[in-house]
Amino acid sequence: MDKFRMIFQFLQSNQESFMNGICGIMALASAQMYSAFDFNCPCLPHYNMAYGMGILLVPPFILFLLGFVLNNNVSMLAEEWRRPRGHRGKDPAVLRYMFCSMAQRAMIAPVVWVSVTLLDGKCITCAFCTSVPVETLGNTSHPGFSQGEMKRVLARIPCKEIYDGQELIANEVAVRYLRCISQALGWCFVLLMTTLAFLVRSLRPCFTQAIFLKSRYWSHYIDIERKLFDETCAEHARSFARVCIQQFFEGMSTDLAAIRCHPPGKTPADAGEAVEKLLGITDQSTMNSALKSWHRCKPPLHLQHPALHNSNGWAGEEHPPAHSPVPRREMAAYYSRV
Repeated sequence: MDKFRMIFQFLQSNQESFMNGICGIMALASAQMYSAFDFNCPCLPHYNMAYGMGILLVPPFILFLLGFVLNNNVSMLAEEWRRPRGHRGKDPAVLRYMFCSMAQRAMIAPVVWVSVTLLDGKCITCAFCTSVPVETLGNTSHPGFSQGEMKRVLARIPCKEIYDGQELIANEVAVRYLRCISQALGWCFVLLMTTLAFLVRSLRPCFTQAIFLKSRYWSHYIDIERKLFDETCAEHARSFARVCIQQFFEGMSTDLAAIRCHPPGKTPADAGEAVEKLLGITDQSTMNSALKSWHRCKPPLHLQHPALHNSNGWAGEEHPPAHSPVPRREMAAYYSRV
Protein backbone atom coordinates (compact mmCIF):
# COMPACT_ATOMS: atom_id res chain seq x y z
CA MET A 1 0.00 0.00 0.00
CA ASP A 2 2.86 2.37 0.79
CA LYS A 3 4.35 1.76 -2.66
CA PHE A 4 1.11 2.75 -4.37
CA ARG A 5 0.94 5.86 -2.19
CA MET A 6 4.50 6.82 -3.15
CA ILE A 7 3.69 6.32 -6.83
CA PHE A 8 0.56 8.45 -6.49
CA GLN A 9 2.49 11.23 -4.73
CA PHE A 10 5.17 11.09 -7.43
CA LEU A 11 2.55 11.47 -10.16
CA GLN A 12 0.98 14.39 -8.31
CA SER A 13 4.33 16.17 -7.92
CA ASN A 14 5.18 15.60 -11.59
CA GLN A 15 1.71 16.13 -12.99
CA GLU A 16 2.79 18.29 -15.92
CA SER A 17 5.40 15.79 -17.13
CA PHE A 18 2.94 12.96 -16.57
CA MET A 19 0.27 14.70 -18.67
CA ASN A 20 2.79 15.36 -21.43
CA GLY A 21 3.61 11.66 -21.42
CA ILE A 22 -0.08 10.76 -21.55
CA CYS A 23 -0.57 13.07 -24.54
CA GLY A 24 2.40 11.52 -26.30
CA ILE A 25 1.04 8.03 -25.67
CA MET A 26 -2.34 9.13 -27.03
CA ALA A 27 -0.65 10.51 -30.14
CA LEU A 28 1.16 7.22 -30.76
CA ALA A 29 -2.04 5.33 -30.03
CA SER A 30 -3.97 7.43 -32.55
CA ALA A 31 -1.41 6.61 -35.25
CA GLN A 32 -1.58 2.90 -34.37
CA MET A 33 -5.38 3.02 -34.36
CA TYR A 34 -5.42 4.43 -37.87
CA SER A 35 -2.95 1.86 -39.15
CA ALA A 36 -5.06 -0.94 -37.64
CA PHE A 37 -8.32 0.60 -38.84
CA ASP A 38 -9.98 -1.25 -41.73
CA PHE A 39 -10.90 1.57 -44.12
CA ASN A 40 -13.78 0.50 -46.38
CA CYS A 41 -15.09 3.18 -48.70
CA PRO A 42 -18.79 2.59 -49.56
CA CYS A 43 -18.12 3.59 -53.22
CA LEU A 44 -21.55 5.21 -53.53
CA PRO A 45 -22.03 8.78 -54.80
CA HIS A 46 -24.09 9.96 -51.82
CA TYR A 47 -22.05 8.24 -49.08
CA ASN A 48 -18.41 8.66 -50.07
CA MET A 49 -18.15 12.27 -48.89
CA ALA A 50 -19.84 11.58 -45.54
CA TYR A 51 -17.73 8.50 -44.86
CA GLY A 52 -14.40 10.03 -45.87
CA MET A 53 -14.87 13.31 -44.00
CA GLY A 54 -16.30 11.47 -41.00
CA ILE A 55 -13.16 9.33 -40.69
CA LEU A 56 -11.06 12.46 -41.09
CA LEU A 57 -12.86 14.65 -38.51
CA VAL A 58 -14.86 12.56 -36.03
CA PRO A 59 -11.99 10.55 -34.43
CA PRO A 60 -9.90 13.73 -33.85
CA PHE A 61 -12.86 15.32 -32.09
CA ILE A 62 -13.21 12.24 -29.87
CA LEU A 63 -9.47 12.27 -29.12
CA PHE A 64 -9.67 15.98 -28.31
CA LEU A 65 -12.45 15.41 -25.78
CA LEU A 66 -10.58 12.41 -24.40
CA GLY A 67 -7.53 14.62 -23.86
CA PHE A 68 -9.66 16.91 -21.69
CA VAL A 69 -11.22 13.98 -19.83
CA LEU A 70 -7.80 12.56 -18.89
CA ASN A 71 -6.63 15.97 -17.64
CA ASN A 72 -7.22 16.38 -13.90
CA ASN A 73 -7.31 20.17 -14.20
CA VAL A 74 -10.63 20.20 -16.08
CA SER A 75 -12.66 19.95 -12.88
CA MET A 76 -10.43 22.57 -11.26
CA LEU A 77 -11.01 24.95 -14.18
CA ALA A 78 -14.78 24.39 -14.11
CA GLU A 79 -14.87 24.88 -10.35
CA GLU A 80 -12.87 28.10 -10.56
CA TRP A 81 -15.01 29.40 -13.42
CA ARG A 82 -18.37 28.63 -11.76
CA ARG A 83 -17.60 29.49 -8.15
CA PRO A 84 -19.03 32.69 -6.63
CA ARG A 85 -16.64 35.58 -6.25
CA GLY A 86 -16.98 35.82 -2.46
CA HIS A 87 -13.95 37.42 -0.81
CA ARG A 88 -11.68 36.44 -3.72
CA GLY A 89 -11.94 37.76 -7.25
CA LYS A 90 -11.51 35.72 -10.42
CA ASP A 91 -8.93 36.67 -13.02
CA PRO A 92 -10.05 35.81 -16.59
CA ALA A 93 -6.41 35.75 -17.72
CA VAL A 94 -5.67 32.88 -15.34
CA LEU A 95 -8.69 30.93 -16.58
CA ARG A 96 -7.62 31.50 -20.19
CA TYR A 97 -4.09 30.34 -19.39
CA MET A 98 -5.38 27.15 -17.77
CA PHE A 99 -7.72 26.42 -20.68
CA CYS A 100 -5.01 27.07 -23.29
CA SER A 101 -2.57 24.81 -21.45
CA MET A 102 -5.08 21.97 -21.41
CA ALA A 103 -6.11 22.59 -25.03
CA GLN A 104 -2.49 22.46 -26.22
CA ARG A 105 -2.01 19.02 -24.70
CA ALA A 106 -5.39 17.78 -25.90
CA MET A 107 -4.63 18.84 -29.48
CA ILE A 108 -1.60 16.57 -29.88
CA ALA A 109 -3.47 13.34 -30.61
CA PRO A 110 -6.03 14.92 -33.02
CA VAL A 111 -3.24 16.63 -34.97
CA VAL A 112 -1.41 13.31 -35.32
CA TRP A 113 -4.60 11.60 -36.53
CA VAL A 114 -5.37 14.26 -39.14
CA SER A 115 -1.76 14.34 -40.33
CA VAL A 116 -1.54 10.56 -40.70
CA THR A 117 -4.92 10.44 -42.43
CA LEU A 118 -4.04 13.12 -44.97
CA LEU A 119 -0.63 11.64 -45.69
CA ASP A 120 -2.19 8.23 -46.26
CA GLY A 121 -4.72 9.66 -48.71
CA LYS A 122 -7.53 7.10 -48.40
CA CYS A 123 -10.06 9.50 -46.88
CA ILE A 124 -9.53 12.20 -49.51
CA THR A 125 -9.63 9.61 -52.28
CA CYS A 126 -12.94 8.29 -50.98
CA ALA A 127 -14.48 11.70 -50.27
CA PHE A 128 -13.54 13.51 -53.51
CA CYS A 129 -13.34 10.72 -56.09
CA THR A 130 -16.47 12.06 -57.82
CA SER A 131 -14.70 15.40 -58.34
CA VAL A 132 -11.83 14.04 -60.43
CA PRO A 133 -11.30 16.28 -63.52
CA VAL A 134 -12.15 13.79 -66.26
CA GLU A 135 -11.63 16.49 -68.90
CA THR A 136 -7.94 16.71 -67.94
CA LEU A 137 -7.09 13.17 -66.87
CA GLY A 138 -9.61 10.96 -68.66
CA ASN A 139 -11.28 10.21 -72.00
CA THR A 140 -14.06 12.72 -72.60
CA SER A 141 -14.73 11.43 -76.11
CA HIS A 142 -16.42 8.28 -74.76
CA PRO A 143 -20.18 8.77 -75.31
CA GLY A 144 -23.15 7.28 -73.49
CA PHE A 145 -22.58 8.50 -69.91
CA SER A 146 -25.04 10.87 -68.28
CA GLN A 147 -24.05 13.05 -65.31
CA GLY A 148 -25.53 10.60 -62.81
CA GLU A 149 -23.92 7.57 -64.41
CA MET A 150 -20.56 9.31 -64.54
CA LYS A 151 -20.73 10.06 -60.79
CA ARG A 152 -21.68 6.46 -60.12
CA VAL A 153 -18.67 5.25 -62.07
CA LEU A 154 -16.28 7.74 -60.46
CA ALA A 155 -17.55 6.85 -56.98
CA ARG A 156 -16.12 3.34 -57.48
CA ILE A 157 -12.56 4.56 -57.99
CA PRO A 158 -11.44 3.59 -54.42
CA CYS A 159 -12.88 0.06 -54.97
CA LYS A 160 -10.67 -1.53 -57.63
CA GLU A 161 -12.55 -4.82 -57.58
CA ILE A 162 -15.83 -3.24 -58.75
CA TYR A 163 -14.54 -0.30 -60.78
CA ASP A 164 -15.78 -0.52 -64.38
CA GLY A 165 -14.83 2.85 -65.87
CA GLN A 166 -11.37 2.18 -67.30
CA GLU A 167 -12.54 3.52 -70.67
CA LEU A 168 -13.51 6.78 -68.97
CA ILE A 169 -10.44 7.26 -66.70
CA ALA A 170 -7.81 4.82 -65.48
CA ASN A 171 -8.21 3.83 -61.83
CA GLU A 172 -4.52 4.25 -61.06
CA VAL A 173 -4.46 7.74 -62.58
CA ALA A 174 -7.37 8.95 -60.48
CA VAL A 175 -6.01 7.41 -57.28
CA ARG A 176 -2.55 8.91 -57.77
CA TYR A 177 -4.07 12.32 -58.49
CA LEU A 178 -6.22 12.36 -55.33
CA ARG A 179 -3.46 10.92 -53.15
CA CYS A 180 -1.03 13.59 -54.35
CA ILE A 181 -3.51 16.31 -53.34
CA SER A 182 -4.11 14.63 -49.97
CA GLN A 183 -0.40 14.38 -49.18
CA ALA A 184 0.14 18.00 -50.15
CA LEU A 185 -2.66 18.99 -47.77
CA GLY A 186 -1.14 16.76 -45.09
CA TRP A 187 2.30 18.36 -45.27
CA CYS A 188 0.72 21.84 -45.30
CA PHE A 189 -1.28 20.89 -42.21
CA VAL A 190 1.84 19.61 -40.44
CA LEU A 191 3.71 22.80 -41.33
CA LEU A 192 0.81 24.97 -40.14
CA MET A 193 0.48 23.14 -36.80
CA THR A 194 4.24 23.20 -36.22
CA THR A 195 4.43 26.93 -36.92
CA LEU A 196 1.43 27.61 -34.71
CA ALA A 197 2.91 25.58 -31.87
CA PHE A 198 6.21 27.46 -32.22
CA LEU A 199 4.43 30.81 -32.04
CA VAL A 200 2.36 29.83 -29.03
CA ARG A 201 5.19 28.26 -27.06
CA SER A 202 7.99 30.67 -27.92
CA LEU A 203 6.73 34.09 -28.93
CA ARG A 204 3.78 34.59 -26.60
CA PRO A 205 5.87 34.86 -23.39
CA CYS A 206 8.16 37.35 -25.11
CA PHE A 207 5.41 39.87 -25.84
CA THR A 208 3.38 39.43 -22.64
CA GLN A 209 6.00 38.33 -20.14
CA ALA A 210 4.46 39.95 -17.05
CA ILE A 211 0.93 38.71 -17.80
CA PHE A 212 2.28 35.29 -18.73
CA LEU A 213 4.21 34.94 -15.46
CA LYS A 214 1.26 36.17 -13.40
CA SER A 215 -1.16 33.77 -15.08
CA ARG A 216 1.21 30.84 -14.71
CA TYR A 217 1.86 31.62 -11.04
CA TRP A 218 -1.79 31.84 -10.05
CA SER A 219 -2.73 28.77 -12.09
CA HIS A 220 -0.07 26.83 -10.15
CA TYR A 221 -1.39 28.35 -6.91
CA ILE A 222 -4.96 27.21 -7.65
CA ASP A 223 -3.73 23.70 -8.39
CA ILE A 224 -1.58 23.50 -5.24
CA GLU A 225 -4.29 25.06 -3.08
CA ARG A 226 -6.80 22.48 -4.24
CA LYS A 227 -4.38 19.61 -3.54
CA LEU A 228 -3.58 20.93 -0.05
CA PHE A 229 -7.27 21.44 0.67
CA ASP A 230 -8.03 17.86 -0.36
CA GLU A 231 -5.16 16.58 1.79
CA THR A 232 -6.34 18.63 4.77
CA CYS A 233 -9.91 17.39 4.32
CA ALA A 234 -8.67 13.82 4.12
CA GLU A 235 -6.59 14.27 7.29
CA HIS A 236 -9.55 15.88 9.07
CA ALA A 237 -11.88 13.08 7.96
CA ARG A 238 -9.39 10.46 9.15
CA SER A 239 -9.03 12.14 12.56
CA PHE A 240 -12.78 12.67 12.86
CA ALA A 241 -13.47 9.01 12.04
CA ARG A 242 -10.79 7.87 14.51
CA VAL A 243 -12.27 9.96 17.34
CA CYS A 244 -15.83 8.82 16.56
CA ILE A 245 -14.79 5.16 16.53
CA GLN A 246 -12.77 5.54 19.71
CA GLN A 247 -15.69 7.22 21.47
CA PHE A 248 -17.99 4.45 20.27
CA PHE A 249 -15.78 1.72 21.66
CA GLU A 250 -15.20 3.69 24.87
CA GLY A 251 -18.96 3.90 25.31
CA MET A 252 -19.29 0.20 24.62
CA SER A 253 -16.54 -0.60 27.10
CA THR A 254 -18.23 1.57 29.72
CA ASP A 255 -21.53 -0.24 29.24
CA LEU A 256 -19.79 -3.60 29.41
CA ALA A 257 -17.94 -2.51 32.53
CA ALA A 258 -21.21 -1.49 34.17
CA ILE A 259 -22.70 -4.89 33.39
CA ARG A 260 -19.69 -7.08 34.19
CA CYS A 261 -18.15 -4.80 36.83
CA HIS A 262 -14.85 -4.54 34.96
CA PRO A 263 -12.97 -1.22 34.80
CA PRO A 264 -12.87 0.35 31.35
CA GLY A 265 -9.60 0.43 29.45
CA LYS A 266 -7.42 3.49 29.16
CA THR A 267 -7.96 6.04 26.44
CA PRO A 268 -5.52 5.57 23.54
CA ALA A 269 -2.64 8.01 23.45
CA ASP A 270 -3.37 9.16 19.90
CA ALA A 271 -6.89 10.34 20.78
CA GLY A 272 -5.59 13.75 21.90
CA GLU A 273 -3.58 14.20 18.71
CA ALA A 274 -6.62 13.33 16.61
CA VAL A 275 -8.72 15.89 18.49
CA GLU A 276 -6.12 18.59 17.84
CA LYS A 277 -6.22 17.86 14.12
CA LEU A 278 -9.97 18.51 14.06
CA LEU A 279 -9.25 22.27 14.48
CA GLY A 280 -12.46 22.85 16.40
CA ILE A 281 -14.77 21.30 13.79
CA THR A 282 -16.23 18.34 15.64
CA ASP A 283 -19.73 17.79 14.20
CA GLN A 284 -21.28 17.05 10.82
CA SER A 285 -23.26 20.27 10.39
CA THR A 286 -20.22 22.45 11.09
CA MET A 287 -18.14 20.50 8.58
CA ASN A 288 -20.86 20.83 5.94
CA SER A 289 -20.99 24.57 6.63
CA ALA A 290 -17.20 24.82 6.31
CA LEU A 291 -17.18 23.00 2.95
CA LYS A 292 -20.01 25.16 1.66
CA SER A 293 -18.19 28.30 2.83
CA TRP A 294 -15.01 27.22 1.03
CA HIS A 295 -16.93 27.06 -2.24
CA ARG A 296 -19.04 30.20 -1.78
CA CYS A 297 -16.61 32.47 -0.02
CA LYS A 298 -12.95 31.53 -0.30
CA PRO A 299 -10.68 33.62 1.94
CA PRO A 300 -8.91 36.55 0.26
CA LEU A 301 -5.33 36.08 -0.87
CA HIS A 302 -3.92 38.42 1.75
CA LEU A 303 -1.86 36.99 4.60
CA GLN A 304 -2.31 38.64 8.00
CA HIS A 305 -0.95 38.07 11.48
CA PRO A 306 -3.03 35.50 13.39
CA ALA A 307 -3.73 37.95 16.22
CA LEU A 308 -4.68 40.91 14.01
CA HIS A 309 -7.59 39.57 11.98
CA ASN A 310 -10.92 38.34 13.27
CA SER A 311 -12.22 36.50 10.20
CA ASN A 312 -10.91 34.25 7.46
CA GLY A 313 -13.83 34.70 5.10
CA TRP A 314 -16.09 32.14 6.80
CA ALA A 315 -19.29 32.31 4.77
CA GLY A 316 -19.17 36.07 4.69
CA GLU A 317 -19.54 36.35 8.51
CA GLU A 318 -18.01 39.21 10.42
CA HIS A 319 -16.65 36.93 13.13
CA PRO A 320 -15.43 33.35 13.05
CA PRO A 321 -17.56 30.63 14.62
CA ALA A 322 -17.21 30.19 18.33
CA HIS A 323 -16.39 26.52 17.92
CA SER A 324 -13.28 27.07 15.76
CA PRO A 325 -10.60 28.55 18.08
CA VAL A 326 -6.98 28.96 17.20
CA PRO A 327 -5.09 25.72 17.97
CA ARG A 328 -3.10 25.68 21.18
CA ARG A 329 0.23 25.03 19.45
CA GLU A 330 -0.12 28.11 17.24
CA MET A 331 -1.08 30.30 20.24
CA ALA A 332 1.88 29.01 22.27
CA ALA A 333 4.26 29.64 19.37
CA TYR A 334 2.88 33.13 18.92
CA TYR A 335 3.23 34.16 22.58
CA SER A 336 6.73 32.65 22.70
CA ARG A 337 7.75 34.91 19.80
CA VAL A 338 6.20 37.96 21.52
